[in-house]
Amino acid sequence: MTVLRNGVPQPNEWVRVADDATLPEGAKVIVSLERWRNEHEGLRQRNAAVGVSLKSDQSPLLLAEDLHHLSLVALEFPKFTDGRAFSYARVLRDRLSYRGEIRAFGQVLRDQYLFMLRCGIDTIEPPAEKRVEGYAEALNEFSVFYQPAGDQRETALHLRHGLPRVAESAAA
Repeated sequence: MTVLRNGVPQPNEWVRVADDATLPEGAKVIVSLERWRNEHEGLRQRNAAVGVSLKSDQSPLLLAEDLHHLSLVALEFPKFTDGRAFSYARVLRDRLSYRGEIRAFGQVLRDQYLFMLRCGIDTIEPPAEKRVEGYAEALNEFSVFYQPAGDQRETALHLRHGLPRVAESAAA
């Protein structure tokens, strides 16, 4: 399976492992929150990276104490009308200061891709039946934004009034 990072197809280096399956030796693995809770001591001692997959009803706050052990947090988009994962990505980046990879999976729509990146999501697993080129095209559909987001782009207000950049005003 291919993943997209900033609109560019990349090989997927991660293996999703079911709760009852044996962990592949030396591979980067994504486990469920339940498996992480049950086996976190052993998972921390692996010589390979570990990620946790969260369902749409599982807040990343449940992982707050463990984030420094995780290289990836995968957020589920079960249907296009469920936007909790957008908020969860912001919580991970802004409140929990998580700097590892955030991945979106499930019903990841082309029209939502740009906004996923703006919220702090790094990679997506597009549905197998979707054309990946369309996702890259979606990144160029908007050049100015009204809302501030995690990507630190200047808003229309800043551009219109010549206000200092967001990062500059925060440093002052």
